[in-house]
Amino acid sequence: MKKRSVAIAGMMLVLAACKTTGPAPARDIPTAMNQAATTLLQSRLLHATSIAVVYRGEEFILHRGELETGKSNPPDDSTLYEIGSVSKTFVGLLLANAVLEGKATLDDPIQKYLPSAYPNLQSDGRPVRLRHLVTHTSGMPGMLPLQVNEVLRDFTAHATPAKLNAAYADYGQPQFWQDLHTVSIKGPLGKDYAYSSAGTELVAHTLEKIHGAPYESLLAEFLAREAGMHDTWLRLRAQDANRLAPGYHSDNPVGTTPMPLLPWGAAGALKATMPEMVKYLRLQLSNHPAVTESHKPLVRFAEDFSIGYFWNIGQSSQLGTHYVHHGGVPRAQCYLYLVPKYQLGVFIITNQSGDATANAMERALAPLFDRVESMQGR
Repeated sequence: MKKRSVAIAGMMLVLAACKTTGPAPARDIPTAMNQAATTLLQSRLLHATSIAVVYRGEEFILHRGELETGKSNPPDDSTLYEIGSVSKTFVGLLLANAVLEGKATLDDPIQKYLPSAYPNLQSDGRPVRLRHLVTHTSGMPGMLPLQVNEVLRDFTAHATPAKLNAAYADYGQPQFWQDLHTVSIKGPLGKDYAYSSAGTELVAHTLEKIHGAPYESLLAEFLAREAGMHDTWLRLRAQDANRLAPGYHSDNPVGTTPMPLLPWGAAGALKATMPEMVKYLRLQLSNHPAVTESHKPLVRFAEDFSIGYFWNIGQSSQLGTHYVHHGGVPRAQCYLYLVPKYQLGVFIITNQSGDATANAMERALAPLFDRVESMQGR
């Protein structure tokens, strides 16, 4: 699912648990987070929300609502959420690290890493390159198999989750490689934005070829080593299944099944707790060389919008240069914001997914950004 819009609503505010460290903003940030949660949960259909903030090195986590209406089961620090396409920023970070290590370049043709010849992955004699994949300018389809793109056109239909499960029930890497032969690239490469989860999966495969190890283990090792993250998963262990947040699709009051795993899972399969997302925010706000590389603008689409290694890079008078990614599956949606100007990172998630959910989260966060702006100079 895409970066900016999709959403709808809910109502139910029950329990709040806000963790803080340190004095100065400890009064202001939790107040703004509470306001954001209250605003969000006034939206129709929303059951619960969790918000994580890192501001000037201090950490804040807020949980509100009920994961299932009437069951008095609020989210907490052990709850695992599906973070959807925010997963793409993780594979972008690993590729940025490989580029810095000299193991790949953004101008490498993707054909260099593929298991067989794919003469179709070119336009006007120019090959699809890694830089095209990480900037969504490759002309690749949104999803493989191609019929999934038709399913997603009617995203809010109650049948959508079941259709996705059916499409990916027996769909692995062999089927992906077969379907990749059917892709037709319409250029020009490197120019037009066309969001592609299929292209993201190719980047994960590229990392496997570079390092000679499965993407899942490469990611786990990097996160543990560089961020101290040990509770972020592509595939859940059996003992963790009961920690996965239940979720709701569109206006269906009946909970739906988790998003099926794509062949590599890099495009949208990560599950993480809020303390883990705090660690990720800290990493993304640091001066880690791979983070700096991954934030470089690679293609500029408008005066206020560029893209880096899967990061949407915005420009505004309030936030300055900031980095954003939306994540969504048929039972959860989230946003991650990085605002270096304020040393601020924000992650917000709710366990409902409809065509107005993203807009509801954006509206809910606006007062938090206003509050942070007003605190400057203190």
